[in-house]
Amino acid sequence: MPLSEFSLIHRYFSSLGRGPGVALSVGDDCALLEPPAGQQLVVSVDTVVAGVHFFEDDFPEDVGYRAVAAAASDLAAMGAEPLGMTLALTLPDADELWLHAFSEGVAQAVAAFRLPLVGGDTTRGPLTISVQVLGCVPPGDALLRSGAQPGDAVYVSGTLGDAAAALALLNGDWQAPAEDAQYLTARLHRPPSRLSLGQQLRGRASAAIDISDGLVADAGHIAAASGVGIVIDTDALPLSSALQNHPSREQALRWALTGGDDYELCYCLPQGITSPGGVCIGQVVSGERVDCGMPLPGAAGYHHFEQDAE
Repeated sequence: MPLSEFSLIHRYFSSLGRGPGVALSVGDDCALLEPPAGQQLVVSVDTVVAGVHFFEDDFPEDVGYRAVAAAASDLAAMGAEPLGMTLALTLPDADELWLHAFSEGVAQAVAAFRLPLVGGDTTRGPLTISVQVLGCVPPGDALLRSGAQPGDAVYVSGTLGDAAAALALLNGDWQAPAEDAQYLTARLHRPPSRLSLGQQLRGRASAAIDISDGLVADAGHIAAASGVGIVIDTDALPLSSALQNHPSREQALRWALTGGDDYELCYCLPQGITSPGGVCIGQVVSGERVDCGMPLPGAAGYHHFEQDAE
């Protein structure tokens, strides 16, 4: 017998809703959360669509994990502590094997990002996953895009370009040694948590953003919001050993500068402020621009409706 919407939720997701800030989880019309006293609520939502944000034949565990990780990255960029999340799942059919594997990936992400699943919805249609995340931050401590000043240093966490290189591998655009290919695809499907770093940046960083559309595009959002320019030193970009093994350093740099889906943090620190992690890759200057010293077609990032406008 096909699963009903409520049977589906109960079987695969009802056990994922426990957390210190959760008073009432899955099973009622709404969840009840208890943010710590005096904290502001931080809310963001992220949607991924099969064939656009992930391959339709990707492992369901990876699809579930990455959907949560991408949404949680926005909490990290604000310096927030996680409270919980909701999941809206649109399915072409109730494939129990797919759902079981998908729920395993979600469960792994719930544990990794400390984001209990407190509610959601299921419906029938093209495979689409929407994750809303909720967090909290002390008033006035949220990291914004709009505070960078000339003289600030620009930092990034982790390594850049790995997800873009993995996509090129999966598309058959290049081949890498098995160990490098395994590392790169893992970085695409299992983005790391930068929640702890984001929280450590509260009171230190003048501006921050997560790198979802590519370093140049996302640094450009900081530049526009702050009314400043950002100069990037390409020699300072942190590249994984797998990416350094690519035969073209120029291609590796292009992936690091324009490739999306790394979900690392880009942040600015005033002079005299030490970074709790990351690598300094540039400076904030006057003027509204991002300069990396090399031409970069497509550096503005992905635009969903750009083709429709042409």
